[in-house]
Amino acid sequence: MKISSKEDIINHFINGNKSDLYIGVENEKFIFDTKTQKRSTYIQISNILKFLQSNFGWEKVIEGNNLIGLKLNGKQVTLEPGNQIELAGAKLKNIHEVCAESFEFQDQLIKACNEFNLELLSIGYDPYTNLKDVPSNPKKRYEVMTKEMPKLGRLSLEMMYQTSGTQINLDYSDEKNFSSKFKLISYLVPISIALFANSSIKEKKFCNYLSYRSYVWQNTSRGGLPKLFLEDMTFEKYADYCLNLPLLFIIKSNNYLSPNNYTFKDFIENKIDEIDNISPSKKDLETHLSTIFTDVRLKQYLEIRSIDACEWDCHCASPAFYTGLIYGNLEEGLDIIKKWKPDDVLNAYFDAPKKGLNTELCGKNILYWSKIFLEVCKRGLEDRSQINKKGNNEKIYLKNIENIISEKKTKAEKLIKTA
Repeated sequence: MKISSKEDIINHFINGNKSDLYIGVENEKFIFDTKTQKRSTYIQISNILKFLQSNFGWEKVIEGNNLIGLKLNGKQVTLEPGNQIELAGAKLKNIHEVCAESFEFQDQLIKACNEFNLELLSIGYDPYTNLKDVPSNPKKRYEVMTKEMPKLGRLSLEMMYQTSGTQINLDYSDEKNFSSKFKLISYLVPISIALFANSSIKEKKFCNYLSYRSYVWQNTSRGGLPKLFLEDMTFEKYADYCLNLPLLFIIKSNNYLSPNNYTFKDFIENKIDEIDNISPSKKDLETHLSTIFTDVRLKQYLEIRSIDACEWDCHCASPAFYTGLIYGNLEEGLDIIKKWKPDDVLNAYFDAPKKGLNTELCGKNILYWSKIFLEVCKRGLEDRSQINKKGNNEKIYLKNIENIISEKKTKAEKLIKTA
């Protein structure tokens, strides 16, 4: 399928409309050598992937002659630029299933790490390693990104090689539903940054940020929270945003080409001489959408990208929080933010990585708003009434957030004491 107009992009988003709404979660982890305390090399990660394939039935994903990932039953294991390992989970119906999936992979990954004297670290930013000492891997995509990304974002390489996050993928039923969900998710970004802050250490010292990962992403090419996202978003507006964004790379005959500042609009208008002025395919569009690194992103689902990676005890908390709000109690959430001004949200967005729960947002601090939205979330999860075998609904996964709010202390603040 060729993409030859803005309408084709809009139709791509329309094709994401779903009657059944699912949850997908992506969790990234650092892996270290237990003896040297250095970040894992590509060879070490390859050993982990081979172990998982041999012992748990995963299928290999090969690029050229290189093992770059695994897949199984709608799940994928992928490599990030600095050999962070990511589980991109399957589409699941509730947080009980999401949590079970996370813990199953945790068990597999720990067994693989133990086999090769490696250890996991679930945190938003590598607390030990200098950027120049982070090993790379042979994925072609990252070679181009390493060259191109720093041109428009001074911390882009730190984003690629030094950060780990949790992404939550949620569906929409139609354009109106998309617009409502996109708005609430965008307005919640400062709260998300503060509440799930877990990256306060850089090179073994407190770095003066609670979510240094978020600060890095704010200074990354193609990242951030555009003010446009705090307006009433439509498929057409997002299509315009995509059209006018420069291409990061183009894939031709399995080669990754630097596009010399051409936009996707140039691509659909056949203005790129380097690829013989051909039109983009659906795959080219999907690639372009995947190189937008904003805190909220649209593909054929909504992606929440403002959460630091955290230890296994809080893996289920952020998906439960957003599921309760976005799937369970959307209208009540929208009612709370209806008088918020975009400039106030943006100010909080830039303050939150440093100030955390003390960040001011529309006359109150984020701790206050976290309490409010937690209660909205609980009502949403109660209404969803997704019950596990023990008779519990999805609220059981909010304990981690409840502790943060009651203690008035994020994981990042607890980390500082250990630095």
